[in-house]
Amino acid sequence: MSRAVIVHQTGGPEVLTLEDRTLGAPGPGQVALRQTAIGLNFIDTYQRSGLYPVQTPFVAGNEGAGVITALGEGVDGLKVGDRVAYQGAVGAYAAERLISADRVVPVPDGIDDRTAAAIMLKGLTAFYLLFKTWPVAKGETILWQAAAGGTGLIATQWAKALGATVIGTAGSDEKVALAKAHGCDHVINYTKEDFAARVRELTEGRGVDVVYDGVGKATFDKSLDCLRPRGLMVSFGNASGVVTIPDITVLSRKGSLYVTRPTTAHYLGNRDDLLEGARLLFAAVADGAIKVEIGRTFALDDAADAHRALEGRETTGSVVLLP
Repeated sequence: MSRAVIVHQTGGPEVLTLEDRTLGAPGPGQVALRQTAIGLNFIDTYQRSGLYPVQTPFVAGNEGAGVITALGEGVDGLKVGDRVAYQGAVGAYAAERLISADRVVPVPDGIDDRTAAAIMLKGLTAFYLLFKTWPVAKGETILWQAAAGGTGLIATQWAKALGATVIGTAGSDEKVALAKAHGCDHVINYTKEDFAARVRELTEGRGVDVVYDGVGKATFDKSLDCLRPRGLMVSFGNASGVVTIPDITVLSRKGSLYVTRPTTAHYLGNRDDLLEGARLLFAAVADGAIKVEIGRTFALDDAADAHRALEGRETTGSVVLLP
């Protein structure tokens, strides 16, 4: 028997139920994993609450790391005992799991399992946002909302390594200090300052080239005010609620702006793209361009408490569950 956190009906953190289950053997094209670390992400809370529909019952979670214990028919290029990690595959909150072999990537020596689990979804999100959605170039200026969050701490360091001027926002003095220590040239405490006005001041009225906003409803409108003419608004999360644009002409009034709502599935659905992103991510961690901040760890049994902490904005950096 193996333990897993199962959602039978959507709702609050209390619907996360730890149960014993029989795993079974991997099917064609699958591998079995003994998991060693599991990453926690906002998408987990969206799926649990029903904001992002997933057919129930389902095992929660979307990223993790572990060791291959069995191979299904037709799996090539992997073997029992390989250390691997993955993202974007529902079913992570478990001591063991089955997963499609084309969604796992080898973890190189020098990257420990907790780090691998903590960076796969957040780090690969940073990869496609910085390299694909808007290929950040040396000399550009970006704004990253919630720069002290798990994705923010990875992305701001990476953007700085690419030569960008990085402006971040955070909601406390502690988080401001953390963001400054992880790549931001400037950090705005949005509880004390109007971040849009401060961005205009920092850019001498020009605005930034691109805004990356995973906060959502609470910051979207003012994020538009931070952009230069024909700048890009990248809305990639809904931590404060879903964004709506009732009047699209607001984009013309604020500077003929562009808006996109990218998803991991559309940027990393191809295995070659997944492997490219993982290679660059692991290399950036290995060479020190990205220093990974694991803010808290929780036992798998305490997944509900982990969700409460994440949704209550009580965490910084990445949060990891331990089976």
